[in-house]
Parts: sequence; structure tokens; C-alpha cells
Amino acid sequence: MLLWTLYLVREQLLLVYVSGLFATGLAPLVRMIERQRLLPIGKHRLPRAVAILVIYGTVLALIAAVVAAVLPPLIEQGQQLWTDLPKTIDLLQHQLIAWGVLPKTVTLREFLQQAPASGGADAVTTILLALWGFAGGLFGLVSILLLTFYMLVESQGIFEVFVRLFAPGERERVRDLSARVSIKVSAWLGGQALLGLIIGITSAIGLAVLGVPYYYVLAVICGIGEMIPMVGPLISAVPAVAVALTVSPSLALAVAVFFMVQQGLENNFLVPKVLGKQVGLSAVSVIIALAIGTELLGIVGALLAVPTAGILQVLLEEMVSREGYPG
Repeated sequence: MLLWTLYLVREQLLLVYVSGLFATGLAPLVRMIERQRLLPIGKHRLPRAVAILVIYGTVLALIAAVVAAVLPPLIEQGQQLWTDLPKTIDLLQHQLIAWGVLPKTVTLREFLQQAPASGGADAVTTILLALWGFAGGLFGLVSILLLTFYMLVESQGIFEVFVRLFAPGERERVRDLSARVSIKVSAWLGGQALLGLIIGITSAIGLAVLGVPYYYVLAVICGIGEMIPMVGPLISAVPAVAVALTVSPSLALAVAVFFMVQQGLENNFLVPKVLGKQVGLSAVSVIIALAIGTELLGIVGALLAVPTAGILQVLLEEMVSREGYPG
């Protein structure tokens, strides 16, 4: 009955796990801010809740600044892309037909007619389902932010309860193990955010220099795609290449080369410097973790695969060292 209950609340448990990851990753930063004095001559430290709110406020301010700088051209280019979408698809199809990839041009109406039926659902039902899914995602995001906040506020009490589950002689080992897990998760969280920012900015610059239309929109897609390890950068590069193909095959080739060079620099320089040394996962471990995570939870599993693999690596290393196995 316990296993069945856990299965029924699996989505809620996933929210708790994601919140726990964020709380673990942010804990070192919270402690650093918490050590600051309220006044230069005072002895009182910042309350933990205030330190957490400082982080939340800083993140929101950075997001607001980025949105203020990017949103106007993003909206303009997004609207233009939506307006030109039928023409863009038509040009892309003509290129594919000229190369022998497609046998004939397929109109949007024909595509919708050939698409598999959705169980008789009409357009209103589809829109309602989409809105319900968006509302559910927004509620989940708010829940994660609130739960992360309270986990950070009460982290000391939660951790002490967790440590007391172990024998007194093992509690120091558990504390050390938890500290190493915190370092791993913090490295992943900060590294992924930094990599996404770097890839988004460099993609915007590169696509703008190459003269690719809608480069703002495509750069945002690339920055978000970077958050999904291994497959995200490849998938996010496809729209940019497709848009460039509507201009000319040579531009599409140049965009493809640009992304190959960008990913080469990222994989050989950025990732080892930002993530590799601290998270310490091999390429084989990452690929296996991504395959398992994607199979279990789809995109969410891919996002959680790397930090989960890092945690499991710490636990396995502790087990091996404790049993005295070589290696």
C-alpha cells in the first residue's frame, strides 16, 4: 500500500525532488549571503529568510533586465516570423523538393488533414487542454519556488532530522557526504545557468553577423536548449538552420558550421571548465543518465539526469570507500 501511495503521488514527489535540488544548489550561496552583517559596525547577521529573498530578488531583477532589453525586438521578430511562417514553410519545402527529399509541396490544410485525429477533440477542446496544461505548469513552477524557499528557511532543522536517522557514529560521515552532494548540485545549477547565458548571447551575435532573420528568437531557443544536456543544443540548432535555408543553402551551411564550432568550443572548453571539474561526471555516465532519465520522465528526466547522476556518484564512491574496495 505504501508503494501504491507513492505511485499515486509521484508527480508531487517529483516537485519535492526538484525543489530539494534547487534548495541544495542554492544553500552555499544562501550561507554566504547570510554571513553578511546588517551594518558595517554591527554584529547581527542577515536573517536566512532575507538572504533567500535577496537571491530571489536578484534573479527576478536580472530576468526583468534581460526581458526589458530582449522583449521588444523579440516580440517584433516573433510577430514577423509568425506572419512569414507560411511563406517560410513554402520556401523550405521547395528547397527540399529540389533536393529530392520531398515528393511534392504539402499545404498547411493538407498537413492538418493528414495529421492523425486527436480522438475527435475539436479546436475548443484542444485550446482548453493547452490552457489547462499551461496553468498546471505555472502552478508547478510557483509550487517549486515556494517549496524551495521554505526548504531553505528550514534547512537546518530538516537536515538535523535527517542526520538523526543514522547511528551516532555515522552522523559525521553523513554530514560530509551531504556537503559533497551540495557542492555537486551547486556546480550543476550554476554551471547550467552560465552555459545557457553564454550560448544564448553568442548565438545572437553569430546569427546576427551571418544575417539570419529572427536571430533574437532563435538565440533564445538556443539558450533554453542548452539547459537540456547533450540533445538540447542539437535540437535548438535545427530551427536556425531551417530559417537560414529559406534564405539560401549557403547561409544554412554557414549556420550549421557556426553551431558545430560553437558546440566544439563548448564541449572542449566551456563544459570542462564550468561543469567537468566540479560535477566530475564522465561522458559515458552522462549519456547513460540521460537515456534513463529521458525514458522515465521525458524532457524533465533529461533535465534532472545530470544532478541525479552526480548525487548517485557521490553515494557510490562513499559505498566503495567504506567497503574498502580498490579504485
